[in-house]
Amino acid sequence: MDHLPDSNIRYKEVGYWDERYRVEECFDWCGDFSKFKHLLEKLVHKDDRILVLGCGNSALSGEMYDAGYRHLTNIDYSSVCIDAMAARHAHCPGMTWRQMDMRQLDFPDASFDVVLEKATLDALMVDKKDPWNVSPPTLCLIHQVLQEVSRVLKPRGRFLSLTFAQPHFRKRLYARRAFGWSLAHHTYGDGFHFFFYVMTKGEELSPQDAALETRLLEEAKEPPAACVTSPQEIETEDFLRNIDL
Repeated sequence: MDHLPDSNIRYKEVGYWDERYRVEECFDWCGDFSKFKHLLEKLVHKDDRILVLGCGNSALSGEMYDAGYRHLTNIDYSSVCIDAMAARHAHCPGMTWRQMDMRQLDFPDASFDVVLEKATLDALMVDKKDPWNVSPPTLCLIHQVLQEVSRVLKPRGRFLSLTFAQPHFRKRLYARRAFGWSLAHHTYGDGFHFFFYVMTKGEELSPQDAALETRLLEEAKEPPAACVTSPQEIETEDFLRNIDL
């Protein structure tokens, strides 16, 4: 891959993405639409209002549009990305592109049936070496994003999160009663499995996930236990080698 940064922390800098989007036409993290289409079709209706967080230059929105999903709002904090993608999809009525910070979404409450993110939250955590002990600033950042996602979801709306983060890491962030949603997950992909999380607004956490939240809140009162993990080896997605989750 030609656009890897010299330091993982640059994945969190808008300047890095602006530079990258000026020269890179398209890149899909966590596989392309064909890899998880069978899961998405069971959860998203063609007339749903869909918000794509951190859309980047992924082909996902265009492929979803071609598949019949016409009410797509795409946001990214890179103006370079948004300008390029808006021009590229100018022939797609109903699809909009807006520069926006996902921590402060400029939409009314209950605006969307579906909020979708594909590796966007992963990019916020790339500088973390211990996935068991996420730093307070990063936890705060993720919490702000998830609060906003919950706010703009309609009752029974679904938050879909696609990532290479396994459940024992990612559930720790998503299993929170404050967000007012249930939590489920699926896997997809050939060889290396990615994870497809589904949060449904207005449903309760399972007893197991509620117990996880309770345990995490109790553990937060005491010093975290040391834990060392190693990144999984992946043959085809070289950029993942540079990310610790």
